This record gives sequence, C-alpha cells and structure tokens, in this order.
Amino acid sequence: MSLNLKLSQRETTFNNEVVTRFELYNSLFQTLPFYQVKDTGILLPFFSSHCEKGAIKQASPNDIIETFFKKYVPDIDHKEQINRMFRFIQYIERQVVLFDAIEDSSFNKIGKFDDSGTLQSLLQQATISDETRNKISEKLKDFSLRLVLTAHPTQFYPGTVLGIMTDLIEAVKVNDINSIDVLLQQLGKTPFFNKTSPTPVDEAISLSWFLENIFYHAVSGIQSKLEEEFDIDASNQVLELGFWPGGDRDGNPNVNTQTTKDVASFLRQRLFRCYYRDFRVLKRRITFRGVEKAMDKLDKLIYKNANEQQEPKNLQGELLSLLQSIKQTIVNEHGGLFVDIVENLIQKVRLFGCYFATLDIRQDSRVLRSVFDYSVKNIKTGIVKGYADLDEEEKLKNINFNEADFHCPADADDMTRDTLDTIRLMQEIQQSNGEKACQRFIISNCQQASDILQLIDLFLWSGWKKDSLSVDFMPLFETVNDLARAAEIMEQLYTHPYYAEHLKKRGNKQTIMLGFSDSTKDGGYLMANWSIYKAKVELTAVARKYGVSLAFFDGRGGPPARGGGKTHRFYASMGNEIANEHIQLTIQGQTVSSQYGSVETARFNMEQLINAGIISALHPNHNDLLDNRHKTLISQMADESYKIFMALRAHPLFVEYLEKFSPLKLLSRINISSRPTKRNAGAPLKLEDLRAISFVTSWSQLKQSIPGFYGVGTALKKMKDDGNWLEIKELYRTSGFFKTMLDNCMMSMSKSDFRVTAYLEKDKKFGDFWKMLKNEFELTREMLLDLTGSNVLMEEYPVERRSIAIREKIVLPLVIIQHYALQRLNSSEDSELTEIYDKLVIRTVYGIVNAGRNLA
Repeated sequence: MSLNLKLSQRETTFNNEVVTRFELYNSLFQTLPFYQVKDTGILLPFFSSHCEKGAIKQASPNDIIETFFKKYVPDIDHKEQINRMFRFIQYIERQVVLFDAIEDSSFNKIGKFDDSGTLQSLLQQATISDETRNKISEKLKDFSLRLVLTAHPTQFYPGTVLGIMTDLIEAVKVNDINSIDVLLQQLGKTPFFNKTSPTPVDEAISLSWFLENIFYHAVSGIQSKLEEEFDIDASNQVLELGFWPGGDRDGNPNVNTQTTKDVASFLRQRLFRCYYRDFRVLKRRITFRGVEKAMDKLDKLIYKNANEQQEPKNLQGELLSLLQSIKQTIVNEHGGLFVDIVENLIQKVRLFGCYFATLDIRQDSRVLRSVFDYSVKNIKTGIVKGYADLDEEEKLKNINFNEADFHCPADADDMTRDTLDTIRLMQEIQQSNGEKACQRFIISNCQQASDILQLIDLFLWSGWKKDSLSVDFMPLFETVNDLARAAEIMEQLYTHPYYAEHLKKRGNKQTIMLGFSDSTKDGGYLMANWSIYKAKVELTAVARKYGVSLAFFDGRGGPPARGGGKTHRFYASMGNEIANEHIQLTIQGQTVSSQYGSVETARFNMEQLINAGIISALHPNHNDLLDNRHKTLISQMADESYKIFMALRAHPLFVEYLEKFSPLKLLSRINISSRPTKRNAGAPLKLEDLRAISFVTSWSQLKQSIPGFYGVGTALKKMKDDGNWLEIKELYRTSGFFKTMLDNCMMSMSKSDFRVTAYLEKDKKFGDFWKMLKNEFELTREMLLDLTGSNVLMEEYPVERRSIAIREKIVLPLVIIQHYALQRLNSSEDSELTEIYDKLVIRTVYGIVNAGRNLA
C-alpha cells in the first residue's frame, strides 16, 4: 500500500472515529447542568466562536471578552462576568478530557495503523529466516529500555480523573451512551486540582497510578512476548523502570531522607498489592493437592507485605522459590493445568522484585562539593591539607579512597545532613528491597571528574565498603559548555585507577545523563540538539576506546523544546557513531498520560522504542552516519541560531516580557508540584535561576513556543543565501537525525498562535520585541515549507496535525481568558480584583497544558 494511501485512510478513520464522535458526545456533555450556572453549556459554543472570530481579527483579549458579554449577556456585572469565565474554564477542562478519552479509545484503529515500528514488525522480520531471528535474539541480549518517571509539575490529571478517563475510554470504545452520560456527570463534579501543593510523597503516590495500572501489566506483557518469540531467558531483562519522586532532591528542599525512605516503602507495598491481586486469581484456579503448603505460605507472605507494616527484607528469592515449586507440582502431577497463571506471576516477581521501580537519587554538584568540604573538615579522611585550593589535575592525583563510618551530627546544616543520611539510607533500601531498588546516584550540573570521585568518597565515609559499593554514579551534563567538555571529563574517569576498578566491578557499564531542557534554555533549539549529538559521538568514541559499555540516559520532557516529540524516530536515527544498545529516558508531565495512559498505548510506545534500538543496530542506515560535510553544515546552522538566540536572551525586555505577558510569576502558586519554579526561590528572578520547565511552559502558554523554533529560520536562510540549499534539502531527505529534529520543530510551531498576542504589535514598549519574535516565526515557517516542499506545517502527519488543530481550537477560549486576566493584572490597582485575576490565570494553565499533551 502506498504511503499516501495509508495516510489518507488513517485520516478518514480519524475523522470518523474521533472528530465525529467528539462532536456527538460534546453536544451531550454541554447539556449537563452542573456547578451553579445552568446555561454555561449553552453559552460555551457562542463564546468559543466569538473567541475564534476575535483571534482572526487579531483583536485584543480584553476587547474579545468585553464584546462577548456585551452581545450575549449584557445585563450582568463584572463580578458575574468573571464567575461565568470560571465556569467556562471548568467545562473546557473537561472537554479536553473527553477529547483525550475519545482519541485514546480509537488508538487501535489510528495509532496502530502502521505496525512498522512495533514488536509485530520485529516478529515479521524474524520469520524471514532463522539467521534473522538469531540476530534479533543476540541483539536483545545486549539491549535494554529504561523508562524513568519523573516528578515534573505538568502531570495535571489527579488519580481520580485518570480513573474516570480509563472507564470513559472503555465506554467510548463500545459507544455505551448510558455509561458515557454518567461518567461525564461524574467528571463534572470531580475536582481537577489540589487546594494545597503536593508533598514529594503525594507526587510519588500520584505517579504510582501508572506503575500499578499500566506498567505492571505492559512491561510483563512485552517481556513475556519477547521470551516466547526469541532465544532470550528471564536473565535478559529488556524493560526496566525508574522513579524520581522522593529521590530527586536537585533544587527541591522539600525532599529529604525521610521522604526517600517513605517513597521506597510505599513502592514496595504498592507492588505487593499488585502481587496479591494476581495471587487471588491464582488461588481460585490452583486448588490441587500437593501445593497447599506453598500456596498458604505465599498467601501469608504477600498479604502481610501488602497490608501490614513489616520489617522489610528482600523476599524476591523466597517468592520465586515458592512459585517455582508450585509450577513444578502442577507440571509433574496435574498435566500443567493453569501453569500459565503461575508463570505470569513468576515473570512479574522476576521483573519487579520487591521494589517496583529503581528509585534514583539526584543532587546538584555544587551541593555535593559543599558536603565534601564539610566532611573533609570533620572526618579523618587522609585528604591532603589545602585540597580545596588545588586545580583539577592535582585533585585527581591527591584524592584517596579511605573508608570511615561517619554519622552526620544533628547540628550540621540541612543539605549536608540530608546528603550524608541519604547515602547511608541507600544501603538500607538495597538490603530491604533489593540492590536494584536504589542503586543510581545522578550528579546534575556535573562539571569535572572530581565531582564524581568526591561523591564516591562520601559513600566510603558513610559506611559503604570499597569491595561492595553497589552504586552506579551518573554525571548529568546539561549546558552547552558542559556538553562540549563531557568526553574529556569521562576520559579522566576511565583512566583513573580507582574509578576504572569500580566500573569493572559494575560490569564495565557507565550511564551518562544528558539534559535537553537546560541545553535548549542555554543555547536554543538547534544548538541544544547539535551539542547533544556531538557529545554523544565523542562520549561513545571515548567509551569504546576504554572498553566501556555506555548507556545514554536522556532527560527528555514532553515538547520538542525539552527533547520530546517523535522520540522513537530520534532513537531509530542514531548512526553507529552513537551508542544505542541501551535506551534510557525520562517520561514526565502530559507525556505520561498521553503516551502511557493505557496498557495498549504504553505497550505500543515501548515497543516502538525497542524496535528503534534493535533495527538501528541490525539495519543501520548509512545516511544516519553524518559525513564531515553534513556535520559542517549542521554546525554552521547551530552557530547561526545560537547567535540569534543568545541575542534574544540578552535583550533587555526578554525576562520582563515573559513575566508580564505569560503566567510565569504565578506558576509557583499552581498546586501541582512540591518543587519551586526557580532555584534560589527567595531572590529576584534571573534567567539562569529559572527552571527549564517553567521557561518552556511560560512560552507555550503565550502560544509562542520560542524555545522550540527560535533561530531555526535564520539558520536555514543563511544556508540558502550561501548557496547550500540543495545540500540541506538532501540532508532533510536522507538524514533521520536532521529530519526528526526539524519535524519536531514543526510540531512546536503548530501549537503556536501569534494572533492571541497580536495586540502587542502596537504596544509602545514591547511592540518591536513582539515583532522580532513574530518575524522569526514567519521566517522559520517559510523556510521549513520551502525545505519540505509542503503547503502547511506537518503536512506529512495529517492526523497529528488535525489532532493539534482541534485541541488548539478547544482551548483557544482558555488562552483568551488567560491573556485577558493578564492584561487586567497589568493595569489593576484593586487588590481584591488582582487576587481574582491571579486565580483566573492560574486556572487556565491546567487546561492549556493538558490539551497540548506535550507542551511542558
């Protein structure tokens, strides 16, 4: 079937399954009376239409809102107008959920239209010959995929809403009108947000919904299928899960040692509850003689750990032993009846042990240096006097690795006590939940080899032994400058005698984390992507030189500006210059619920990533190996875009514009995260202190997506002006890396709408600044359309383009309300009204991000 025909069929299916059904159920939804005002649902279509017409005319949000109320509800005062806007927000938030549910319910017919990137595709290839099957099996033995759930504050749906969505998806699949009706009513009465900010433990509980309801089933399902079809056994664990809530303390003073302990305990208990649910199914079927004792013991063991406070210990071996004995008896004495149910639980215990997901610990290198300095002064470490004043080369020569058993005193500062106590706690967690429960320490803002070696010393001074240091130390390189120096730093580590010995004990495996978000904020979209690509090539070469098996852990957010977008295409496009045997990435925010919100979508997306890693190794596309000419061209584009992006950052109005016309200043009041929106929370706002997630979210709320495209148009135009355009077109056609990067840029731009802020063009202070942003947007669009030979952005992805357009249309009224409230805030001197406008802005943020699915 031709590609165009497939796309056309997929688009027709989308229109029938999603668009038509949304219009039908949305009309039902709008007739539901709830929340005080009965005619909100009747007024909403008029309000949406009015906002659309106003945006087309490029009217100011203030004018759009005022003319609407004057025309449709002329007899209410300003207070009641605001009340109506809050009601509109409540309806639109739930419209977004309805659209999500309808789109997800149709996933089997739309998302899986092309199986080319899934497990099915691998199985089809394996049928070609035994040789191909063996090659895939061998590759799977050396391959792993690790998804790490992080606590970034853009997962807005609480567990109650996720539960309703799950039921709504099932009801929509079979067009069960009665169930849909009552579920929509339930949705109307269910709160969407917290009245207070969640604690880190609350965040862990919220994200664990996905572990319990999705990953527990999806991961074991994929692993079972792989073991069944290919020559791999249970020791080849292809899928792994990681978890950051409760372990990530970088810039979050609310995470402490007790938090980490509580989350590790919670994950264990939640896992045993999953085991017990499965065991009850087992118990109803395995009613034979010869298994009573083992079944009884298993029952008590799982039940107690699921429901009662136990002194935790690692029970994985004991659970497997009991299950294996039951399996043996069934096979030998009962003809293997129901053995598949036993094998299913064995599989899960092998995969998840007593921990569910590995709890990663992360802290900033500056904090760790401070703790090291404190320790040197308070412990007999043998570190030479004046060590802190030595240059890096001398530090690497003089650092020693003596053991101590230092217990941090109560009078130490909070950061020092938390760091040293958590290092000690990691050992306790490993003993109670298993080594994999807590075995990774990530050093963010890593800038030198001594950052890693000094941390190892902190472990050895906190009761850990050299011979049994079962921890992997992972540098996180984030800024453009740090990425440029990353290979040099790792070579210093690989050649350091102690570190080389430690790596050997850890199987000669090194994981390196690379941060997309901060590098984008630091250098712009093209420079960030190119810096990470170059760093990966250099880091791979150094690792191979020293015989180290390298895994890249990509810190990716949802949007392209934070490393998101079409992620599987990114991994499929890695040439053999980049280590791709192990794929590790963070999943966060709306990416979690949009890509992993059901077992079906989770399996599909994980299978795509596995397929990308296997296929790029088995059938490397020589075009993905950039030659020197291509590297020169991309480097020139990155440099050009970097110049214009840095000029934008240095513009005197840059931060003020963001503060005044986006919800940036109010993000800290949104009760969705335990984490401050910026480091140095009490200090005045500086760009370097602003978290990348707040930076990207603010631009997406402005509907300008600057971090996802700014500088790309200028860079492409320079290529055309310099006579390189045919080469760039060829590069886009042949290079998976370059194409994916620009396709993701187009996705960002498709979620931009400069009409909303067009009124700023006439602003005396900010008019020229706004025009500068708009001009780069128009230039980038023009150049991308020329490059791709398209008439519209994302022409190659019509279903995704249509989905984005519908979502943008649904939330346009929210965007207008938000900017109306911001306009009012900038001119209001009434403290009571200011507080109300603040709330209005805050409430709109949820729906806009939820609708974008990968906006933050």
